[in-house]
Amino acid sequence: MLVIEKKKEEVVKVAKTIYKEKLVFGTWGNVSCRPVENRIIITPSGIPYPDLQFVDMVVVNMEGDIIEGRWKASTELPMHLAIYQAREDVGAIVHTHSPYSAAFAVVREDIPVVIEEQAQIVGGIVKVAAYALPGSHELADNVVQILEKEQTAVLLANHGLVCVGKDLEMALQRCRIVERTAQILLHSKLIGNAHILEPQEVEILKRNYLAGYGQKEGVYTQ
Repeated sequence: MLVIEKKKEEVVKVAKTIYKEKLVFGTWGNVSCRPVENRIIITPSGIPYPDLQFVDMVVVNMEGDIIEGRWKASTELPMHLAIYQAREDVGAIVHTHSPYSAAFAVVREDIPVVIEEQAQIVGGIVKVAAYALPGSHELADNVVQILEKEQTAVLLANHGLVCVGKDLEMALQRCRIVERTAQILLHSKLIGNAHILEPQEVEILKRNYLAGYGQKEGVYTQ
């Protein structure tokens, strides 16, 4: 199916991007998308990011059965499947081990909203899911408990970060913003007390962004 082949390329591109931007290291982290109903494309387990090609991607159904692929799927497949099963609006998932976000995950501290883009793109506080072993169904359940309808990002205790989106671009953008927020927040704590945005301020920022940010279609050209 042409759409699946195209999305394989996109998954590889995002996987290589998170490696290049140092949001992951080694072979840790994973990327997936849901291009059509009952089909998930996910990165394979244990293959270095620089070596990944679209033919290495694994295609599974919503039960986790391999439909296409020569490799074993990521060990975090249960978590990806659980998120897709719980959230019909999610079309892509990016899981990183980015250092600043992981610092909050290690101390098991939520990332509050301290910068505007977190309010606008992520939508609110990034909470920490209870600890469970990587790749376990318990971890998947803990993550889904946090990723309620409006949640778009979650920290995995002593592990890393997971962001979701309607597409790969949005999931990746949220990973970048959460990591940048975590970095700013840690630096701000060295200077003094970080001022956290109030819930009503977060809601206004999010609403205004959704309603009016950017150019009208067809207006901006280069």
